[in-house]
Amino acid sequence: MTAAAAAVEILKREGVTTAFGVPGAAINPFYRELKNVGGIGHTLARHVEGASHMAEGYTRAKAGNIGVCIGTSGPAGTDMITGLYSAIADSIPILCITGQAPTSKLHKEDFQAVDIASIAKPVTKAATTVLEAAQVPGVFQQAFHLMRSGRPGPVLIDLPMDVQLTEIEFDPETYEPLPVYKPSATRAQAEKALSFLLESERPLIVAGGGIINADATDLLVEFAELINVPVISTLMGWGTIPDDHELAAGMVGVQTAHRYGNATFLESDFVLGIGNRWANRHTGYNMDAYTKGRKFVHVDIEPTQIGRIFAPDFGIASDAKAALELFVEIAKEWKAAGKLPDFSAWAASAQERKATLQRRTNFDNIPIKPQRVYEEMNKAFGPETRYVTTIGLSQIAAAQFLHVYKPRHWINCGQAGPLGWTIPAAIGAATADPETPVVALSGDYDFQFMIEELAVAAQHKVPYVHVLVNNAYLGLIRQAQGNLGINFEVNLEFENINTPEIGVYGVDHVKVAEGLGVKAIRVTDPDKLGEALEEAKKLAVEHQVPVVVEAILERITNIAMSKTVDMSDVTEFEELATEPGHAPTAIKALKV
Repeated sequence: MTAAAAAVEILKREGVTTAFGVPGAAINPFYRELKNVGGIGHTLARHVEGASHMAEGYTRAKAGNIGVCIGTSGPAGTDMITGLYSAIADSIPILCITGQAPTSKLHKEDFQAVDIASIAKPVTKAATTVLEAAQVPGVFQQAFHLMRSGRPGPVLIDLPMDVQLTEIEFDPETYEPLPVYKPSATRAQAEKALSFLLESERPLIVAGGGIINADATDLLVEFAELINVPVISTLMGWGTIPDDHELAAGMVGVQTAHRYGNATFLESDFVLGIGNRWANRHTGYNMDAYTKGRKFVHVDIEPTQIGRIFAPDFGIASDAKAALELFVEIAKEWKAAGKLPDFSAWAASAQERKATLQRRTNFDNIPIKPQRVYEEMNKAFGPETRYVTTIGLSQIAAAQFLHVYKPRHWINCGQAGPLGWTIPAAIGAATADPETPVVALSGDYDFQFMIEELAVAAQHKVPYVHVLVNNAYLGLIRQAQGNLGINFEVNLEFENINTPEIGVYGVDHVKVAEGLGVKAIRVTDPDKLGEALEEAKKLAVEHQVPVVVEAILERITNIAMSKTVDMSDVTEFEELATEPGHAPTAIKALKV
């Protein structure tokens, strides 16, 4: 068979059932085999970068998934670099396959010939241009091994046209994936890590995205319950423990954090981090504020993450699941022996802060204050909802006000944060798991970056609800510029001559969305938000397309965050909750 056909056969045997991409001349031989071999569905993107983000959303939605994105030579590969960067930054395995000029032309500046492997190397676990057709099976086999082993991440395989077309000897029936390698904690390491508990009075668990990658959230909850210790989720680890669990203590950080989460962390004296990277949006830049007065144990699958940000008191290179299995085993033994301290008063104090330190969401202002949008989302969308979003004030506010109850129900590109990510990632997530309702969230600029991908969802019948908060500003950048005393080139307002009724809000997102084949509703009154969200859910089911709900916001709102990138110094710009009616959808009723 051709090398391209062998590659398709391997994809199937590695568990791939869906791919996202855009065909082109240099990758057409591979597409021919996708058709002839069969067995892999394909979603045609409108932009190749969009295909890479679809692959990432697909991977993130279900344990064991590996999203595949495909493009032709030259600009298709460079377009997907952003997707590869997003994936490697958040430890997400995706496979990027590109076409390439024939091997004999690579040194001749052939049309759309670019050294994509060299370009992609810094943002992948491996990037290879295959020069010998007989190597194709091995390269693909190694790609899946690398993506699944150690810290997960993306791989790029570049296939020259002549390599794709060359016939090779390959027996797909005898193909087997390579064994996956993941480091495991030893009993001695686990015992030493937990010995810090015996010396502490106010311990915390920091649960990172590595726990979700390891499909170990049930073990995390079991462990937390055994030792009765509060859990702080990172942004990537949100959903490791349900928000309404009595040991869920909120999130910590300089932006996507809860008042009660930061307050509880600053009271702690020992922190056990599992599957987290101490990202700077979590720790802030003032490491003294984050570390002073407390000891740290760090468990991570990647050995070089230990000590990268600060030196812990003890570090373990281990897959989160392997470590948690040992932690549970030891905790059960110690509990039976009466060796574990009683942390019930400390755990109760974390819940007390959760009930008292809240931000206000119930505002009746017109134009709408963004906090009210999240309150209405909490009412409209239940615990089965999977949220998808990228970066910006909309995402920061979402993390402060929305609720997540399950792993993989908060899908957010945490480190790279490319604008435009949300629509294609939502399509990928909804494609991977059509039974779980998807709600995407965008600010107006993120929405406009890759708005054309709405047509993909319309073409392929991928329904979801997309909440669009529109203030005609680059809101996060405007707020950041305030520290520099400027407000420069962040204003998106203009009077649209074709839609004068929206005033200075510029782009008519409703018309554009409808032109791309989806449904859209504009809301200007906060009291109409709830019914618009309910209508959107019904329309998505009825028409099997995305439904956009655009909320016209007040132009300027400052969302709580640290001006100094210090998690102990967060500025609250808006009125805080002082009576229960101020935060009616908070996890706990406000205690005054």
